[in-house]
Parts: sequence; structure tokens; C-alpha cells
Amino acid sequence: MSEIQYSAEELKPLILFVDNHLLAVNKPAGLLSQDSGTGQRNLEDWAKEWVRADKNKPGDVFLNAVHRIDKVVSGVVLFARTSKALSRLNEDIRKRNCTKIYHAKVEGAPGKPTDKLIHFLTHENHSARIGKEGGKGAQQAVLNYRVLKQINGLTLLEIDLETGRYHQIRAQLSAIGCPIAGDTKYGAKQKTANGEIALHHRRLEIIHPILKEPVIIEAPYPDFSTWWN
Repeated sequence: MSEIQYSAEELKPLILFVDNHLLAVNKPAGLLSQDSGTGQRNLEDWAKEWVRADKNKPGDVFLNAVHRIDKVVSGVVLFARTSKALSRLNEDIRKRNCTKIYHAKVEGAPGKPTDKLIHFLTHENHSARIGKEGGKGAQQAVLNYRVLKQINGLTLLEIDLETGRYHQIRAQLSAIGCPIAGDTKYGAKQKTANGEIALHHRRLEIIHPILKEPVIIEAPYPDFSTWWN
């Protein structure tokens, strides 16, 4: 997948929520969430630059991703702007006191209109694999899906992610014979020129770490995407 470059002006409209403690951005597919050590442009670096300029904060800016999504995936990425917010959000995520909703277009159609998928995943060679309960390195992965509609031979699913394992949604949907469109790594037949896949982090529901009020952050589909137009 080729590296995608964005200027601050191009990314500014993608800000979904911002206050003194949080910053949420609608990440485009093709952009890393964080620095991978490769020197590629990434969302966290851009977000720090935006905070530095918009909030007139010269020097180092505290900003840490509360969670990450794959480079080939679009949607909500949440950053903490203070150490207190980061600590409390990390604890809430660990205790699953949040809701993560994804939308995915998949090849084929699942056997049921709604279901809970439970697998045990292992992680090796930058891929997730279906393992066995009790197997070496196997971690339980749980998601709930429901069919939203059929679109041009693909099925649009809404996914409520209960756990956050590496490549979890991609591996689990592939395991039931419904790989995500564009995700040739997990068995899809179709792909795009720039390698994006039809997986979008649509909505994140949290309790504000300081105000203790519900916060719902929704990310529109990217209008420049192959899959969501």
C-alpha cells in the first residue's frame, strides 16, 4: 500500500471531537495511527502538529493514542491530551467500559442475520490466525454482528466489538467465509489500487475521563473511499 500524505489543512475537517482532554479524528485508510519506526507519516504526529498550532503550544505536546486501527482501515481514532485522561481511558478500555462499533462490507453473506462470533486467535508473522482454546498464545476474541443490507453483491455488517485483538474483525469474518472486501490478506477476491479495505470504525462510545459524562463520537464514511461511495 502506497503511503498517503496529508497536509494539516486537509486533515483539519476530519477532527470529530476536541476539548482540553480528548481529540478524536476520522483516520483515512492508508495512514498509520502511530509511528511504526519506518518514518512514514502517521496520524499521531499530525495530531500533535495540529494541537501545537491550533492551541498555540510551542515545544512538546502530550498526546497519546488510546487505541489504534490498522493502516488499511478508516474511522475513529481517539487520543488523550492529558496523562490523567489517558490513564482513566486505558482503564475503561481494559474493563470494556466502552462501545466500539465498526461497519464492514464483506464478500458473501453470513449464515445468520445476527450472531455472536467467538474464536481464539494467535498472532504471528503480522497476521491473526484461528487457534484452539488453551493453545499457545491463543486469546479469546468476541464480536457481535448484524446484517444491515446487501450492496452490489456485498453485505454491509454492523459489528459491536467486545474484545480488541490484533486483526480480530478481519480474521473472524474470514473464518465464517465472509472476508472483508479488499482484504486479500484474509482471503478477499477484490482489492483496490491503494490497498484500503472496507472496514470503518463508525462509532465510539465512552465516558468522559474527567467530566464523567457519556461521549458518542461518530465518523462519517470517507467520501474519497472506493468502498463507501
